[in-house]
Amino acid sequence: MTDARLFRRPRLNMLLVLFLGLATASAWLSVVYLPTPLVDRMMREDISHEAENWRTRVLYALEGGSLTFERGQLTAADAEWLDEVTTLSDIYRFKLFTADGRVFWSSRPSDVGTVNEKPYFQDVVARGRKYYKAEMKPMEEVDSHLHTEHDHHLPGETLCVAEIYTPVMHDGRFVGAIEFYTDITEMGHIFTERLRNIFLALSSISLLLLLLTSVVIRHAGRTQVRMLRQRALKEREMMDDQMRLAREVRLLGELNEWLQSSRSLGELFEMVGRFMSHILPDCEGSVYVYSNSRDVLMGAASWNGGHHCDHIRAEDCWGLRRGRTYSFGASEVDFPCGHSEAQDDRPSFCFPVLAHGETVGLLHLKARPGLGVEDFRASQKLAQMCAEQISLAIANVQMRDQLHDRSIRDPLTGLYNRRHLTDTLRRLLERSGREDRPLSILSIDVDHFKRFNDTHGHDAGDMVLRAVGKVLEQACDGDETACRMGGEEFMLLLPDLGPEAAALRAEALRHAVEHISVRYGEKTLPRVTVSIGLAMHPDDGAMPQQLMKAADDALYDAKARGRNQVAIAGEETAGADATAPPQEPVQIGKAS
Repeated sequence: MTDARLFRRPRLNMLLVLFLGLATASAWLSVVYLPTPLVDRMMREDISHEAENWRTRVLYALEGGSLTFERGQLTAADAEWLDEVTTLSDIYRFKLFTADGRVFWSSRPSDVGTVNEKPYFQDVVARGRKYYKAEMKPMEEVDSHLHTEHDHHLPGETLCVAEIYTPVMHDGRFVGAIEFYTDITEMGHIFTERLRNIFLALSSISLLLLLLTSVVIRHAGRTQVRMLRQRALKEREMMDDQMRLAREVRLLGELNEWLQSSRSLGELFEMVGRFMSHILPDCEGSVYVYSNSRDVLMGAASWNGGHHCDHIRAEDCWGLRRGRTYSFGASEVDFPCGHSEAQDDRPSFCFPVLAHGETVGLLHLKARPGLGVEDFRASQKLAQMCAEQISLAIANVQMRDQLHDRSIRDPLTGLYNRRHLTDTLRRLLERSGREDRPLSILSIDVDHFKRFNDTHGHDAGDMVLRAVGKVLEQACDGDETACRMGGEEFMLLLPDLGPEAAALRAEALRHAVEHISVRYGEKTLPRVTVSIGLAMHPDDGAMPQQLMKAADDALYDAKARGRNQVAIAGEETAGADATAPPQEPVQIGKAS
């Protein structure tokens, strides 16, 4: 018994030291020699996820969607959008393939027309699966727009480039593929550094726990065991906080990326609702945006059981009235906002959404039932960052919409311009051919407009053009489109109208213009009349240029027959027999 007691403790200590040494060595080896397959797998999953997102964006942006790959042809608007992708993303090169492997568009024009005959294209991609590979390439082979003055690449340096094919399916059939190229050199460094930090943290925690365990074993004291448990609990809380912070940063980054890529306010607010329900799951929320007239705020979205009114006024919200964040429930005496439907004691936040120094909307958050006040208050900083992301995205979409609207509108009349008419006519012709639906087009010209300008001046002529444009705009319904082609020439697209209905509409328009009364200064200008030419698809043409020419030819016939009438393409008799009831004169404008 005495001999056993003498040798038992040294043996235990020796085993403990040996165990600690092996644990330390294995931890440091894992830090120094990180498993390369783990880094590669993380990068592959990240690139695959990004490629899937970009495939969705490309299909959404193309006018024909997946049908574009079956035809192997792009519209001018498609090509213009695709040309901007590589300058607005980490993708430095990509191609669009048809099902047989032919490249019908590429960010490098020299690739167009080439055919991918590699086995993996038919064996992997054509069967609906992604194909990924990463290899080192000289920096000279990577498109130069990636390398700016802020990069640290040296001449002759090699870069790690990921190449991934994503299949495009339509009704379960393989119709083509998209190939993306992106530089993942920096991503590899980041993932490797992250893994090293994680292994270092884990090894440090493991060593600390083992050392503390050895102290407990050696001293066998209850106090040390209790301290160990408290420390472990604190470290767990710290790790939980770090993981929560990392998740919040990741979600904020994803929110910003998705919001900046949204193409409309409706799409943006749908993204806001989905992301906010994940970022702040314990808060009911709603978001409002100012109307164009800025007299009211329109309810845009709500989530997690929240409610938004159709519209509210700025005076209904204490945050908007004060011009800063309002926290209900933070003071001994405070008052709920008028837009808060549930007038209860739950705490809430009102964040004015600001962009470029101007208030563009409101973000309202309220604690869900059962959430403590302190827990809700702790979410204010994160909610404020979300409001900032949302505000910038709203401002960007509104600015983009304004710029786009200006590019397709005629500044004098407010009608659409020739560019928009051509794009819209091409789209309507494709739909009419596909769905066998009628389509009519009116070519309209103000009679004797040059003589009118010479007699009364260009300002009076501009008033006449605005008056005619207003009549055409008021006559449009649904998908019908009125455009000013230039000068005194206008066109009207009438989808789903056959010959008889289109002729009636043309005659009604002629009548309406004839009864316009335009005031200029102290006098009423002479009567304004128009000549109209009518053409129909497919009888008068299947292409935009053919149909427009047929309508113009009919317009010339109407002018040759004496003006102020309707002529139908292909008919020798003037106008339509249908007449519209006379209208009372309409006061369009008045100038001092």
